[in-house]
Amino acid sequence: MLPLLRRYFAQKELIAHLANKNALPVKLLAVSKTRPASEVAVLYKAGQRDFGENYLQEALKKQQLLAHLDMTWHFIGPIQSNKTRDISRYFSWVHSVDRLKIAVRLDQQRPVNLAPLNICLQVNIDEEETKSGFYLDELPNVIEPILALKNVRLRGLMAIPKVDKSIHEQRLSFKKLADAQEKINQSFDIKLDTLSMGMSGDLEAAIAEGSTMVRIGTAIFGERAKNTV
Repeated sequence: MLPLLRRYFAQKELIAHLANKNALPVKLLAVSKTRPASEVAVLYKAGQRDFGENYLQEALKKQQLLAHLDMTWHFIGPIQSNKTRDISRYFSWVHSVDRLKIAVRLDQQRPVNLAPLNICLQVNIDEEETKSGFYLDELPNVIEPILALKNVRLRGLMAIPKVDKSIHEQRLSFKKLADAQEKINQSFDIKLDTLSMGMSGDLEAAIAEGSTMVRIGTAIFGERAKNTV
């Protein structure tokens, strides 16, 4: 476990350095998909509290194994309509809301005894045909309907830019997302506070453009594991 902890603290130090350089607080979301519960527990003991999962059934198994720990679970993967009930019940955050229909289902299925579910709208920032998410020009049409929902709380935007971009191109994509959130805040007189952007390969560009939450997996855990629980 020593290499895991070394990678984890190295990432925390890098994120803190970049955040201080830009005077912005940035939360580290440890992306634990495909990683065993034992490794997640190690990071918890080291002080990490926020964990991101892409695969629902895998995540639910880990949550059962780690139920005695006070963790905050974020769902960050693609959402099928038949998965919204469990996602709404067992997660505190959802970063990958890519359709109004999904936001409505999460709202309807969120247990009333729980706090509102924090959600981010996934934006297809580079308009890639193979990726899901709202296009930038679609966002104004969905903000009001989502704000009217009672059991979800719109916190911000999320994006995954094209891979293999230069840092300059990465920054341009992330700037578009940050500008879009600022415009939404001004137009609707609200204060969305979360920009979920930046992963292992582009966190420097993301933080430079105002990310408040980076989703880091490989740079902490290493390559994906086959045995996940």
